[in-house]
Amino acid sequence: MFCSKKKSLEVERIVKANDREYNEKFLYKDNRIHTSKYNILTFLPINLFEQFQRVANAYFLFLLILQLIPEISSLTWFTTIVPLVLVVTMTAVKDATDDYFRHKSDNQVNNRQSEVLIDSKLQNEKWMNVKVGDIIKLENNQFVAADLLLLSSSEPHGLCYIETAELDGETNLKVRHALSVTSELGADISRLAKFDGIVVCEAPNNKLDKFTGVLSWKGSKHSLNNEKIILRGCVLRNTSWCFGMVIFAGPDTKLMQNSGKTKFKRTSIDRLMNTLVLWIFGFLICLGTILAIGNSIWENQIGNQFRTFLFWNEGEKNSVFSGFLTFWSYIIILNTVVPISLYVSVEVIRLGHSYFINWDRKMYYSRKATPAEARTTTLNEELGQIEYVFSDKTGTLTQNIMTFKKCSINGRIYGEVHDDLGQKTDMTKKKETVGFSVSPQADRTFQFFDHHLMESIELGDPKVHEFLRLLALCHTVMSEENSAVRNPEGQIKLYSKGADTILFERLHPSNEDLLTLTSDHLSEFAGEGLRTLAIAYRDLDDKYFREWHKMLEDANTSTDERDERIAGLYEEIEKDLMLLGATAVEDKLQDGVIETVTSLSLANIKIWVLTGDKQETAINIGYACNMLTDDMNDVFIIAGNTAAEVREELRKAKENLFGQNRIFSSGHVVFEKKQSLELDSVVEETVTGDYALIINGHSLAHALESDVKNDLLELACMCKTVICCRVTPLQKAQVVELVKKYRNAVTLAIGDGANDVSMIKSAHIGVGISGQEGLQAVLASDYSFAQFRYLQRLLLVHGRWSYVRMCKFLCYFFYKNFAFTLVHFWFGFFCGFSAQTVYDQWFITLFNIVYTSLPVLAMGIFDQDVSDQNSMDYPQLYRPGQLNLLFNKHEFFICMAHGIYTSLALFFIPYGAFHNMAGEDGQHTADYQSFAVTMATSLVIVVSVQIALDTSYWTVINHVFIWGSIATYFSILFTMHSNGIFGLFPNQFPFVGNARHSLTQKCTWLVILLTTVASVMPVVAFRFLKVDLFPTLSDQIRQWQKAQKKARPLRSRKPQTRRSSSRRSGYAFAHQEGYGELITSGKNMRAKNPPPTSGLEKTLYNSTSWIENLCKKTTDTVSSFSQDKTVKL
Repeated sequence: MFCSKKKSLEVERIVKANDREYNEKFLYKDNRIHTSKYNILTFLPINLFEQFQRVANAYFLFLLILQLIPEISSLTWFTTIVPLVLVVTMTAVKDATDDYFRHKSDNQVNNRQSEVLIDSKLQNEKWMNVKVGDIIKLENNQFVAADLLLLSSSEPHGLCYIETAELDGETNLKVRHALSVTSELGADISRLAKFDGIVVCEAPNNKLDKFTGVLSWKGSKHSLNNEKIILRGCVLRNTSWCFGMVIFAGPDTKLMQNSGKTKFKRTSIDRLMNTLVLWIFGFLICLGTILAIGNSIWENQIGNQFRTFLFWNEGEKNSVFSGFLTFWSYIIILNTVVPISLYVSVEVIRLGHSYFINWDRKMYYSRKATPAEARTTTLNEELGQIEYVFSDKTGTLTQNIMTFKKCSINGRIYGEVHDDLGQKTDMTKKKETVGFSVSPQADRTFQFFDHHLMESIELGDPKVHEFLRLLALCHTVMSEENSAVRNPEGQIKLYSKGADTILFERLHPSNEDLLTLTSDHLSEFAGEGLRTLAIAYRDLDDKYFREWHKMLEDANTSTDERDERIAGLYEEIEKDLMLLGATAVEDKLQDGVIETVTSLSLANIKIWVLTGDKQETAINIGYACNMLTDDMNDVFIIAGNTAAEVREELRKAKENLFGQNRIFSSGHVVFEKKQSLELDSVVEETVTGDYALIINGHSLAHALESDVKNDLLELACMCKTVICCRVTPLQKAQVVELVKKYRNAVTLAIGDGANDVSMIKSAHIGVGISGQEGLQAVLASDYSFAQFRYLQRLLLVHGRWSYVRMCKFLCYFFYKNFAFTLVHFWFGFFCGFSAQTVYDQWFITLFNIVYTSLPVLAMGIFDQDVSDQNSMDYPQLYRPGQLNLLFNKHEFFICMAHGIYTSLALFFIPYGAFHNMAGEDGQHTADYQSFAVTMATSLVIVVSVQIALDTSYWTVINHVFIWGSIATYFSILFTMHSNGIFGLFPNQFPFVGNARHSLTQKCTWLVILLTTVASVMPVVAFRFLKVDLFPTLSDQIRQWQKAQKKARPLRSRKPQTRRSSSRRSGYAFAHQEGYGELITSGKNMRAKNPPPTSGLEKTLYNSTSWIENLCKKTTDTVSSFSQDKTVKL
């Protein structure tokens, strides 16, 4: 391994079939894959190296080293090493477990069996033993072991069919075909064994849709392209067998080349915590400096009086040097302000939140048995701070199940139904469907209502027959698809199907009249929300085609400007097409899309739709999803073809939006991070009314240029709805990056296909929908589920809860550790700045990992301010997360001040009470050990009462953890202060008998009670007045929940489910026709629901529509709780 030759950078690959010895000289990689990071020997050093690259772990290791220096450490080493070892061990176990499963997966793949042609016979070999140049036999439904050059197959002309879902997420089958010279080899093992062709091709790369190479065999050269290659990860379908030659193996395959590292995503809270930790470290340095200066002064003025008693020689201890040592001693003592358990607790809480998402039955899609899945555990709280959602359309908002609805053939529309008077009527299931019993292969579930199409077929209409023949032969759904075929009469025809914007440019001039008529039909189809493709053909002369095909072969085998020459040849043949017509298919909206979009909009989440569909379809989608309404003030359409046109259109749109009174500069606005936030927030407040922006892909390309993009962003962010149509996957990612960079907002991208992967990876949070287009989007996502409607629950319930819980956890954690640690600072002024600790060393060790760890974890994992249903019903509850109100620098300083106040009470109340105080037995109780036990007990009780006040949602676990932690404290306290353990370890447990002596004194418990009351009562009073005088929406809903619970303790209320109208499904995107107005009015929903009985329901029931109901829930809640309160965020 270590003695092997170093391989130089590969420029091109040369592979000879059936010759391992020849190929080995190039040092090509074998077919073994390694996705694991460690092995038995490297795990410990590499894992420890990785862990101590983290600043927190390195910091605590540094403290441990300091504690090993006797001159500066007043704490024994175990106070730091115990939690550090615990954290490092837990992380190592987690990493080892993850890597074990990676090893297991690697072994499972590497040990798969494949038939390899070795020594003129087929032998079963493990995948990891396959070499470059080997010939492999594949059978139907078998995974492809490596990137292969297809040689022959069981199908005519060397064809085979593959499924590429593992590569690009697409489930439709792809066709691959072998060269005619190799397809003749068939399954003849002897001929295959003699095959000695040499392939010269591109070096390994990650381009899935491109391959260039040349096969040299028997003195001839044959060009190779992507159609001749079967990639690893594909599955052979509908093909009995095929043979292939290994070109790329193992890590060199395109599948593995695409499995690069995913960008590590961090939440805004993570970034804030890092900043706060640096601030706290600076704060510790300040405290240590103050105490060090105090020590130097004390040693200089007072300390020399004690040197006679301590047997120090004169001048042996310098006061400045003593202060220097004291500085490091206090850095060690005060480091518990940020304990290492903080990072462990954060990860545990995030893990719990992830499991809640995975276990949520309301996000489980029973039709496909697909649960929601949190594919990462580090981003949960950021789900509660989303401001922008970027959504794909097909398969995300829609079902991605295409149903043939209409077509235009030779200027006539088929698919419409007319009544006896010749008027167009709606198609319903009551109408008689067209029977296709004449064809035994017809789809029995397909319904078509226009009998004229069948009549035209039976009458032998040549255009209709040609139209359907083209659909049968050219059936891969792409933006443009061409097929050249020869009919039984020997005539060669070029069949073409694609987007009208591309195809219409290549028509013969004689199609002008038909083009006009078909364009009108396409606009009509798009207006009904149908997806369209244009259909055309061309008759090719036999001689011309042979000459063209010869030039194509020459271009394929060339090495210079190969792609340009091929593209030019295709442009040459794809012209003078004859238009046949167009198809129109329906892609229905998913259930719950309208409700989800409306609810997210009320939560002030802006939804941008990024789709590849044409403008008409995009507009109709907007109306169907309730993103666009007739009540909007204006809908801006940007369709310029040049940068100047786009800039001018954006300028006019902004003038219209802001009015003529506001003057805009002709240039662009330069956004700085702080300035942009201030400017945008002011500008957004001045904009009144609802606006929408629709922009085409070619205009977006110009708008994303450096001198225009800020104008685009300013306008788009002022609009309620933004729809980008005809956009490429790259443009989707660019739009997301634009908002991330200049708006400083948390973004979420959601999609279901391979074309959404770049957008999903660019956003702060990526969501994949496991739909009809494979798993590529899911595999690249942070969260996944089966339906768009689950996004509402993911954000408004799980995201909001995670954010609230994490903020409450951090506030409490910093508070309790400031209260716990700063007592040492006050004690320093009374102990000669000697760095003596107030508490027993074992209490310092166990405080964060035993006495207070579980209650705060229970709150961080289980707490709910309001129920999940109320979180859905009142989307405005989501607003504090977007504004980052619950944990920020201001809240941190409040927690810090709270902790400082509590530390003052914890120290000075017992100190004052114990001054010249005697116990009930007349003995003096103001000794150091009694003082330490009293303060420690007071601290445990105070922080337990505080977390009880912070807990909004009580479970059995909360009770057990809080009461159990207090009981555990007393159990350990009495054990460590017992005579038995002192007899075993006298040096480690010096507080013998103190707990029994101190805690049997009534005066001690009175001091503990007084300290607890003084620490907690200001918090109770402040929160009572705040909730009573300035209640938030969350406070009001929580009070209403309590009132409802008391009023109906025994009554269980069944959740009402809204019936989805079947009538809507026939008009997936209908705007001008259909039932959109009826749906939004709510008239078709109220009749089935019984009137509500009381309370908040009555208020909402009297609204005019379900959308208004939802709006009123978020704006008119005041009357449901109190008449005179002001709703505040």
